[in-house]
Amino acid sequence: MAACKFLWGVLFAILPAYTVSGAAVSNSKSHERDLQNNSWHRYIRSPSSDLVKPQSIPSANITGNVTNPNGLLTADSPPTILTRKEEDTDIPSLVIDFGQNVVGIVSINFAGSYNSSEGFPGLKLAFSETQQYLTNVSDFTRSDNMGAGQKLTNGTDQVRGYTETPGKTCSLVCSDGLHGFRYMRIWLDAVEGDAPYTQAYGAVSISSIELKWSAYLGTPDTYTGWFECSDEDLTQWWYDSVYTTDMDTYTFLANETDPRNSASPTLQGKEVIFDGAKRDRDPYVGDLVVAALTSYLSHDNPDATRNILADLADHQRSDGWIPPASINNYTLDLYDYPMWWVICTADLVMYTGDTDFATKYYDVMKKTLDNYYGQTLTSNGGLLNKTNGYGDYAFLPRSGVITYYNALYIHALQSAAQLANILNHPEDSRIWTSRASAVSDKLLARNWDSAVGAFFDGGPCPNDAADTICNVHAQDGNGLAVLSGSVNSSLANSALDYYGNAASRPYGNAFYDNDLLSEGFSERVYAFISYFELAARFAIPGASGSAIEEIKRLYGWMSTHDPEVTFWEGIGANGSPYEEGFTSMAHGWSTGIVPLMSNYMLGVRPTGPGFKTWQICPVVDAGDLTWARGEVGTPQGPIQVSWSKSDNGTFEIHIEAPEDSSGVVCVPTTGFNSTRVLMDGKQVRQTANASILGPIATSGDGYELVQTGGGSHTIVVGV
Repeated sequence: MAACKFLWGVLFAILPAYTVSGAAVSNSKSHERDLQNNSWHRYIRSPSSDLVKPQSIPSANITGNVTNPNGLLTADSPPTILTRKEEDTDIPSLVIDFGQNVVGIVSINFAGSYNSSEGFPGLKLAFSETQQYLTNVSDFTRSDNMGAGQKLTNGTDQVRGYTETPGKTCSLVCSDGLHGFRYMRIWLDAVEGDAPYTQAYGAVSISSIELKWSAYLGTPDTYTGWFECSDEDLTQWWYDSVYTTDMDTYTFLANETDPRNSASPTLQGKEVIFDGAKRDRDPYVGDLVVAALTSYLSHDNPDATRNILADLADHQRSDGWIPPASINNYTLDLYDYPMWWVICTADLVMYTGDTDFATKYYDVMKKTLDNYYGQTLTSNGGLLNKTNGYGDYAFLPRSGVITYYNALYIHALQSAAQLANILNHPEDSRIWTSRASAVSDKLLARNWDSAVGAFFDGGPCPNDAADTICNVHAQDGNGLAVLSGSVNSSLANSALDYYGNAASRPYGNAFYDNDLLSEGFSERVYAFISYFELAARFAIPGASGSAIEEIKRLYGWMSTHDPEVTFWEGIGANGSPYEEGFTSMAHGWSTGIVPLMSNYMLGVRPTGPGFKTWQICPVVDAGDLTWARGEVGTPQGPIQVSWSKSDNGTFEIHIEAPEDSSGVVCVPTTGFNSTRVLMDGKQVRQTANASILGPIATSGDGYELVQTGGGSHTIVVGV
């Protein structure tokens, strides 16, 4: 028996009578009882094992002479037979539906074949995440996107039969690189150049098909964090987001990554989080801003993030710029991603406690903030002024004093100042904190549009003078400016109100409020950049209801449109994939509902490395939610939170935290029978000098801050 594996994840082995193996994919008392019963397990989307079976054969997609099409779903039923005579013009084909997006290597087990002449009947395959873009060519194949002379195959996804050595044959799927998909089209045909070994007619009998899962397999035993709330959709989308990032998490292999000269010996063989499952493109640091948080909050698997951050830092340019990915030999021109590297590094330290990483790369961070971005600050205004041709997360050629770049700079400076304090660099912390404050003030003075009560994007309109400001407002700048605390709560609510009204679409909030910069911008939605606007809405008192409403539109749209379950790279006009079939429909940067629910709805966030200190500041006034519960894993052990609001006007929160940790609990006091707060049966007073991250709560402003150590505590309000 000969076995051959040929890129793009399809494995075939020829057995006697033509058997082949072959790529693709499956109240408080009651709360306590549910916790003990692991009720959250039912939401997990990952297969229970690494062998995945297809779910159905849509009858509408069957053409030609196909006998018993459902036979290939199980090994114990009569086989599926595709038959074609030489004179037939109607090609036998069918579509295999795995039920949801999957990623891996498919085995096609053949019961036999027949051809009246020399050679085997050929098969062709095509893979797609959606039925809309399921054609005779897969959504994406590396060979179809490589330069002249680099193409690996002469066709897309063809099965070819030929004699490898005397007496042995091998069939190959001529494609390259693993990919995510839901649908697999299979039909009887052949590549002309393979004659006489493969023919376009005959009969092929398929006994079964199964997929060997290749990405991170997130089964219940791998979860170190979980979430549930009284809204079934929000709960399910949390787990769907985890599944999306799991699909993107696997080993970097040179021949399966982005074809644009991205192969890197320093990443080879290491686990990473890729930029989407379908295209096996490359690990980008911008994706990690959200995808890494999703990973930290669901699984104990920080190496996938750490490997990327370290590799990009090791390729820092002499002027301080950090590449966004290994593409083009670490030279892809993106202006904003070095700042995201700083923020991701701070998150790594806070969620995992890895201060050694921050110590090793501290000078890299300092060089990025002070040298690279320092040289682009305006001499008179102290604001970032982008004049080079670099793009950003959406490859936008924006130039000038852009709100997004400056708000992101503030966020990066704040993150760096936090790390500097942790690593005992007080002077750096002072300088970066002071600079962040100064940039905030100057940004507000220059880019605030008082006519609408929100930030301008900040740059000129096309063909306008460089020092003018185009009358356009962007989601990225407004969301990050609010989230970084660049404006007070009044202006923050103004910006969020304006943007929610101006950019609302049935499938989320568009990333621009009009098309002055480019046609179609007011119809495009990125779940990635929406995350920061949504986080801002949760962080500002009184705005959380609008966050839930936006989440319902954004995630509700993606979860109910093909392929369902997994979340998209971008949404375009009328709610379609923004780059048609090229769009990744399982993208880690679109999984922000995980940190939104765990960090805000549960309220659990680290305030010290590895959650040595923490805060629990739950948002309890979001929509009509009545309870939430869950767990966040930490190096010291899990932090569990369960809160509920009762019909009789009381609020109760139960927390369990590692004994050797401590933190602050933000206890809501508005809207309940009384503002009296009892912890473990004893009345508590406002805690002096308690501090929290972000503007979510201030003692006396509808919340009471309670400092406490680890262990088990129950806090009740309204009794």
